[in-house]
Amino acid sequence: MGRPMGGPRGELRGDLRVGLITGNPGHPLLAAAAGVLERRGCRVETVPLDGGVPRGVLADVYLLKARTPQALALAGELERSGAAVVNSAAATGLCQDRVRMASLARGAGLPFAATVTAGPLGELADQAYPFVVKSRHSRRHDLVALVDGAARLRELAERWPQEEVVTQPYLRSSGWDQKLWVVDGQVFAARRRSELSVGDDGVGVAQEWEPSARRAALALRVGEVFGLEVYGVDLLDGADEPVIVDVNAFPGARGRAGAPEALAGLALRVAAERGRVPV
Repeated sequence: MGRPMGGPRGELRGDLRVGLITGNPGHPLLAAAAGVLERRGCRVETVPLDGGVPRGVLADVYLLKARTPQALALAGELERSGAAVVNSAAATGLCQDRVRMASLARGAGLPFAATVTAGPLGELADQAYPFVVKSRHSRRHDLVALVDGAARLRELAERWPQEEVVTQPYLRSSGWDQKLWVVDGQVFAARRRSELSVGDDGVGVAQEWEPSARRAALALRVGEVFGLEVYGVDLLDGADEPVIVDVNAFPGARGRAGAPEALAGLALRVAAERGRVPV
């Protein structure tokens, strides 16, 4: 689904290098893509996050998987040194702030859930229940929770008193989140049990799912608006149309067949655009 992508044709010119900006080079998607690239004769190297711009010749393309401030700063330095970084530091950083994310999406006409800045969770006043509360700054193990009453709000506030949060309306669903991942125009998808709807035993369980053409087109439009090449879109069913509730830069695309090959193809395409590989 999405724009068809074949691998670049012909022989590599020289020793093409791909840098991984990540704290976990063994991540399944990265490791599998690295294997594809290495079989094509590429050198794949993990870039130390604390070493600044590597000395010597820059890699032909860098894949920015980590989203920490340290990783974003390194990616920005590499870009200023003339390197190609996917996704860009700016696009990745934008997806870390849910207020900016929602503002950009809604300004571009995307059906993004109404997202309200609420300040520190410990200061959040009672409001109409139920609603969803999320960390304003998206990161691993951030806060995403359904608040169905005052007792739940107090419980969360005790655990996360200083956490800067946003609120979104709660959209009743089947209990399955619609996950769409896009890699260089290819759309991959699955449904996953929602942490907002079930107990811990069911969270994360995946189910095969084929999105409609409308949902796939919406996911591709998100990439155009946000300037992303590798990203995820979380959808729920609204009253009249699908509603976007989150956008993630460089997600894991867990277990999606073809995703590692698409990511390797993306790295080679970016290198080709810089004259390093024939297409």
